[in-house]
Amino acid sequence: MSASAAVAKDAAQPQLGVGAQYDTTHVYVAPEDVDKFAASFLATFGGQSTKQVVATVTPTPSSTTSQLLQTPVGTVSLFGFKTPIPYPFGAERTGYLVTDMDEAVKAAKDAGADVLVATFPDPIGRDVVIQWPGGINMQLYWHTTKPSYAAFATVPENRVYVSPERADAFTRSFVRFSHGKVVSDDAKASGVEIGRPKDMYRRIRIESAFGKMTVLVTDGHLPYPYGRELTGYEVADLKDTLAKATAAGATILVQPFTSDRRDSAIVQFPGGYVAEIHAAAK
Repeated sequence: MSASAAVAKDAAQPQLGVGAQYDTTHVYVAPEDVDKFAASFLATFGGQSTKQVVATVTPTPSSTTSQLLQTPVGTVSLFGFKTPIPYPFGAERTGYLVTDMDEAVKAAKDAGADVLVATFPDPIGRDVVIQWPGGINMQLYWHTTKPSYAAFATVPENRVYVSPERADAFTRSFVRFSHGKVVSDDAKASGVEIGRPKDMYRRIRIESAFGKMTVLVTDGHLPYPYGRELTGYEVADLKDTLAKATAAGATILVQPFTSDRRDSAIVQFPGGYVAEIHAAAK
């Protein structure tokens, strides 16, 4: 297929994303930490939880508590598995709602993704787990009954760490699938953003109907906790948010710093979930 024919084919594909408010970070914690994590996360960012249910959310037998933590700055799908977690679940970073599951799987494969877990039913719809070039795992989901959630006050960013060898392939694949766009590609971003203030690295920012994504291109020489955070949450006041987080049992792993016109910090919530939090620099 010629390049122009490929572009025309991609343009003809439907927009599969529904909106950032339907995209969730998948958080797995021990059952005894579920309530502590939920209380801490909601106290930090506001919002509410859906009713907790016990369900099988994998194609093979398992049991987990499941609930959504819906905040103005991002949504978490929270799982507290009561059984061992079947492979490869727990390694998928996010769940993205799509308009049509079969079309989404086809589009992802056409864009270069691998299907790790073939489409399977869950109690409220269908799911698939895919892997993008660079080893980034993601779940796509579709609901039998179309959900309706309020738009976010600020759109969170999916934070993806990839190698220099696979960064371009990952970016091409995801942009093609998502009908998104690269909004910035900085080959000399400040290394302070990855815990290496004396160095520079490449940072790519992508936006699409699925929300925001920041691709951090590194050699993998990352001091803890960089690379452990799955999502970056944008708040109005970083200092105020960090005060709420620590009061609710979270720990600040990286103290606030300023780079790329934002003030950022990294925190760990009860149960182990690590998150980046940022606000526009004042």
